[in-house]
Amino acid sequence: MARFIIWRIFQLIPVILGISILTFLMMSFVPGDPVVLMLGKHISPQTLENARQGLGLDQPLLTRYLQYLWNALQGDFGRSYIQHQEVSQMLYDKIPVTFCLVVVAQTMALTLGVLIGVLASVKRYSFWDRFTTFSALIGVSMPTFWLGMMLQLVFGVLLHILPVSGTGGEGFHLQNYILPGFTLGFASMAMYAQLIRSNMIDVLHMDYIRTARAKGLSSRIVVFKHAMRNALIPVTTQAGVDFGSLMGGAILTETIFSLPGIGTMLFNAISRRDYPVVQGVTLFLALVFVLINLLVDISYALLDPRIRYD
Repeated sequence: MARFIIWRIFQLIPVILGISILTFLMMSFVPGDPVVLMLGKHISPQTLENARQGLGLDQPLLTRYLQYLWNALQGDFGRSYIQHQEVSQMLYDKIPVTFCLVVVAQTMALTLGVLIGVLASVKRYSFWDRFTTFSALIGVSMPTFWLGMMLQLVFGVLLHILPVSGTGGEGFHLQNYILPGFTLGFASMAMYAQLIRSNMIDVLHMDYIRTARAKGLSSRIVVFKHAMRNALIPVTTQAGVDFGSLMGGAILTETIFSLPGIGTMLFNAISRRDYPVVQGVTLFLALVFVLINLLVDISYALLDPRIRYD
């Protein structure tokens, strides 16, 4: 297991390096001059040139990338062109909001998706099973922005049950994350329901399940203790991939619900050509994504004793 973990960590290096190169190149060739956006169009050419020199934008592309990479390895992602703050500090301030949103979304998606999928597999071909399949199709196809606005209209404007924007001040306020969490995790919930349903149907027909039933174990023990453990392995893989995807996909949900997280910061940075912020957020999200995939691979051995990497 230790050898496998070390090998996977080494495999992450070219992935992160490749993402940093692609992001840096894309930001370098995007139309628009960040110096003009910072200082305005009515600034003298000499002032613009001095500003470019101060930001290092007059250096060759390779020199700028190597300098950026060296600084990033030390935790320095540069300084925002617009807000004049360190990108690492901005990330530190915004991460808690996005992390809370993604955790709530993932928890709701996994809990509801697994329960719905298990129930659909146990009651196969019933009305509930058909309804689950139909709902999963809708969930995957439904636009996130439309779902978010409908939830705001129903639960916030009409029923006045839940807040529709903001985080509710300092600290964690669960009620402020319920609607955005459900919006962000709805598509994943539908996918988990279908995935656990199909896996449970396969597992319930295996020999060890028949043996457990023959021993007189109750259906609840057979389903939740024996069958669901093996059926959760593919779901665990998808959940790990989804966690990283939700971190990156939170930009739309945070914008709809006015949450000051990483997604909102990335949206504003792209709109303003704030290159250091875009590069820093993208590199951070990529790092989160690959680390979560590593944890998912390691969790295989914990869920299924037959899987060993040594």
